[in-house]
Amino acid sequence: MNEQIPVKNVTPVKVHKPSSGDGGKRHDSRSRIYVRAVQGPLETFRRFFGLIFLALFAVIPWIQYNGKQAVLLDIVEQRFTIFGLTLWPQDLTLLAYIFIVSAFALFFVTTFAGRVWCGFMCPQTTWVYIYTWFEEKIEGPRNKRIKLDARPMDADKFIRKTLKHTAWVAVALLTALTFVGYFTPIGALFINFFTFSTSSWAAFSVLFFAVCTYANAGYMREIMCTHICPYARFQSAMFDKDTFTVSYDAHRGEQRGPRPRKLSHEQVQEKGLGDCIDCNLCVQVCPTGIDIRNGLQYECINCGACIDACNGVMDKMGYPKGLISFTSEERLSGGTTHIIRPKLIGYFIVLLIMVGLLIADIVTRIPLAVDIIRDRNALYRETNDGLIENVYTIKVLNKSQTTQTYTISVEGLPEYRFYGEQEVTVKGGEVFSTPISVATDPYNLEDVVTEIMFTVQTTTIDGDVVTVNEPTKFIYR
Repeated sequence: MNEQIPVKNVTPVKVHKPSSGDGGKRHDSRSRIYVRAVQGPLETFRRFFGLIFLALFAVIPWIQYNGKQAVLLDIVEQRFTIFGLTLWPQDLTLLAYIFIVSAFALFFVTTFAGRVWCGFMCPQTTWVYIYTWFEEKIEGPRNKRIKLDARPMDADKFIRKTLKHTAWVAVALLTALTFVGYFTPIGALFINFFTFSTSSWAAFSVLFFAVCTYANAGYMREIMCTHICPYARFQSAMFDKDTFTVSYDAHRGEQRGPRPRKLSHEQVQEKGLGDCIDCNLCVQVCPTGIDIRNGLQYECINCGACIDACNGVMDKMGYPKGLISFTSEERLSGGTTHIIRPKLIGYFIVLLIMVGLLIADIVTRIPLAVDIIRDRNALYRETNDGLIENVYTIKVLNKSQTTQTYTISVEGLPEYRFYGEQEVTVKGGEVFSTPISVATDPYNLEDVVTEIMFTVQTTTIDGDVVTVNEPTKFIYR
């Protein structure tokens, strides 16, 4: 009982958290996070990466394939067209595989490199940076924006605010039109929207997503990352001591504090100071307003802005870079990072398996679906010449992108007569429905219910024979 609990002196860290502001307003000049612009390799890479995904998002719905919009997710028609592939509700397993592959790819990347999806690829982050760019160009850098928001409304402030919000609204509207263009023909959507002749649902969708984009990227910003997005909450389940995250090297940085630039690195260390000069630039450039020196926090989106800011300061001070870097907890504690480890291998194996199943499902997918619906008004009827007749409705779904001709036949019924079209032509991605009837002599029927098979067959442009057999019943009495 005489043993004392060891006490460690910890340097207090100023936490950069938004205050409640007067009246509890979240976005007044005292509570907003004013993100400072930063330059560096990671910032350049993030902008380049973001522009690639932004360009893909904007261009893909305009691409034409076989005279049609290449990517069209038509919810009304329950038909998803992705270049030469058409997905229907019957292809739900294929969509499930796509979502599962995406999920395990995210798990794998998170286990290896932390929350880099949020920092480099998330649409929320990309659009926030777009809105911040307009904000900086119109209202000025961080310090000027703070002063602009703090002063009373005047002509200059009114003009700048009007220009900024006009640009935000324009970006939001273009974003919404492009997004809705994935679900309805985009060319007609743009023309009809600006000529006020679009449908009410399309107009509502565009305005709804425009408001969401404007609110999320213009006002909510870090709130989406820290409070609304579920990824911030469950990402810790994938982290381990070998996960690469944006981290501050406390052993090298402490004891922090200001110092003259003329002092050499060795002289600073002799005074008991670490490399951190407590300039707070790492806090000012953080889009979620955290202080990375407090350690790993769920709000961190691994964008690396603080790395670029800190490396710039280290260059000016003549210190080695890497005080803040992408590193692992294991390395910071003096150990060696283990890149290949059981958790990462497990995610990779599952990812490969799911990708294999997805590819197999696509390769073995039959570009034809047949549905047989019996006539509900009568189980059977007797024709004038004494035959027993059953009436059906056959639906032929052409899942390919080319027009196909199909032949229809019946198996399992002796000496039958077929009434209706036995050869039908169906355009790519469409459904053909036609009533048909089958009749036979009752003396040929041994049971009340006879199992029969409708066979639909076609030959593709590649010469492959596609056959689908759909079972049904022929009823008598």
